[in-house]
Amino acid sequence: QVQLVESGGGLVQPGGSLRLSCAASGRDFSLYVMGWYRQAPGKQRELVATITIIGSTIYGDSVKGRFTISRDNAKNTVYLQMNNLRPEDTAVYYCNAAGPSTSYGSYWAQGTQVTVSS
Repeated sequence: QVQLVESGGGLVQPGGSLRLSCAASGRDFSLYVMGWYRQAPGKQRELVATITIIGSTIYGDSVKGRFTISRDNAKNTVYLQMNNLRPEDTAVYYCNAAGPSTSYGSYWAQGTQVTVSS
């Protein structure tokens, strides 16, 4: 069982920055691949970034060079630093934890709203 709690969303101007946090419960945080996904109104959910146990990362094409995913295993927390935000980044952002096997499962946070607007 894993519980994920997100924070850090809000309203920001184009070109600004936000940092999202996702705090996980449980003892095996370091075993999970952590990820951020987002879904804008009327659009499908898309991959933003993922990070593995050893820190390998994958980014969606639309955020490469602007967003950075990181994790602090001691704090059971994953972060998403978002720089140079654009209006098209507006979406609900979801934190995800995927375990190394089906016995660990996959979990989703409730989501946090990010709005980029003047």
